[in-house]
Amino acid sequence: MTARFRPLIFLCIAALLSACASSPSSTLGELPRTPQASTQQLLKDADASDPGKAALLRLSAADQSMQQDNLTQARQILEQVAIDQLMPAQQMFAKTLEAELALAAGKPESALQALQHPAFERLAELPVEQQLRTQLARAEAFEANNQPLDAARERTFIAPLLSGEAAEQNHETIWSLVSNLAPEQLQQTADTDLAGWISLATAVKQAGTLGQQKRAIEAWQQQNPNHPAARRLPDPLLKLKQLADKPLSHVALLLPMEGPLASVARALRDGFLAAHLAGQQDLKIELFDSTCLSSLDDFYRQASASGVELVIGPLEKDMVRQLADREQLPITTLALNYSDANQQVPPQLFQFGLAAEDEAREVARRAWADGHRRAVALTPRGDWGNRVFEAFRQEWQTLGGTVVAAEPLAEPIELANQIADMLQIRSNGGSDESQPSRRQDIDFLFLAATPQQAQQVKPTLIFQYAGDLPVYATSHLHAATDNRTQYLDLEGIRFTETPWLLDPQLPLRQEIERKWPQARGSLGRLYAMGADAYQLAPRLNQLLALPDTRIDGLSGTLSLTPQQRIERRLPWAEFRDGEVQPLADIPD
Repeated sequence: MTARFRPLIFLCIAALLSACASSPSSTLGELPRTPQASTQQLLKDADASDPGKAALLRLSAADQSMQQDNLTQARQILEQVAIDQLMPAQQMFAKTLEAELALAAGKPESALQALQHPAFERLAELPVEQQLRTQLARAEAFEANNQPLDAARERTFIAPLLSGEAAEQNHETIWSLVSNLAPEQLQQTADTDLAGWISLATAVKQAGTLGQQKRAIEAWQQQNPNHPAARRLPDPLLKLKQLADKPLSHVALLLPMEGPLASVARALRDGFLAAHLAGQQDLKIELFDSTCLSSLDDFYRQASASGVELVIGPLEKDMVRQLADREQLPITTLALNYSDANQQVPPQLFQFGLAAEDEAREVARRAWADGHRRAVALTPRGDWGNRVFEAFRQEWQTLGGTVVAAEPLAEPIELANQIADMLQIRSNGGSDESQPSRRQDIDFLFLAATPQQAQQVKPTLIFQYAGDLPVYATSHLHAATDNRTQYLDLEGIRFTETPWLLDPQLPLRQEIERKWPQARGSLGRLYAMGADAYQLAPRLNQLLALPDTRIDGLSGTLSLTPQQRIERRLPWAEFRDGEVQPLADIPD
């Protein structure tokens, strides 16, 4: 379909930019005029007019209704127009209006279908204003239909025809679309219209640090001096260059050094400081004890007076909620926990943690990639278990999977009966040699459990004649100890885990474990998180500017969601003969 719209650029550009526009040809027909009357008057006039004039009046009335946000009325009026009986100009107007109404209703596929009408072969003959309206509708439909490359292509076509605020908005949108493309998508197009944008996005993404990105941007500008993005860099890239000119120099660690979270805080602090020493960067780090604060306002006043540019913390969930409730924060803050899922947050607040929800989503992606489609789930009772299951369910159903059954984990004494009921274990009757069998309409079990709970599940599955059922789990079943005998009861279970605990040869891990032996166990995940907080500190605005950026961290591969939450993608492992064996990564 893209080729149909190319005449807009290649055949008629001179005519479109001329001050005088010729009248539509007699075979093209007349476009509806901007109405000077109310919608009701237009409809009344239409009822008293001949069919040709009546159609024009109704199209004007439908357009007016849509501009006034009366979408239901606009659809009703448009349904009264016999589009197939209209002249081509009117058909294009009607179909563009139909597409806009479909977009407003959240139906981008219907919008794209409307814009495939044969009349659009003559789009280049319409006045510029109408061409732009159609092209913008198509670009928005592509974007809403998760086709960012096609949306960027459409916007690139129309860019020369725009001016003022509309041109600036289109310019920024093109960059937003292109910067979010996956690496393989950046390599898919040979379209000369997009080549400059694609090469800019590729150059920036291939550079790692802010300084490298600045140099990549400047080199690209020198190589492409006439490209629109070279003449005026998109705002996110301007910010990147500014950040590179002013590196982060002063951060505050806001952590609870007393109370029940003190051990967690110390692990995060030590991981952060160890990464700092390894990085050898010129950075001032100031520690604040959140258990000694009179108020968050007093803390921010003190931090501002000290010249703090970034706050790392707090850790306490109630404090994070307090920050999330504010409209603005005086200093950019990377909280080490999460507010409530649907809570609106100020633009200066980022959130990072070892969220079990990330692992649940990872399980869904892995199981789907392995060819499974129907799941059962066992997760703990309570809020934590509910959140983990919900994250899994949403991701699994988005992929196209089905959750056949889900239950909270029963106590050990009840586990055998629970699994038997869930799997519908039944006897095959008659012969002494026949064995009971499980239901065959499930492909795998999603498990979120402690090591002690998990050690009960696999033997129970075997006991219940379901030892062949694949089990996919979160990292919580991995005790990360040297006692491998306990892993024998986890044989064959696949689970997510942090890169830190899967690779004992990591230099930073070895250094930290020499200083703090307690980091050798599951507590190592917190040291990894602290080290990753150090990695994230100077790159938050980089993640904002380039949403598709991925940081290879020690707690996972890190990226930023639109809600400014750091999301982790984790590697995979499997229990085999009492050992933890890493598995190959799944493709994105």
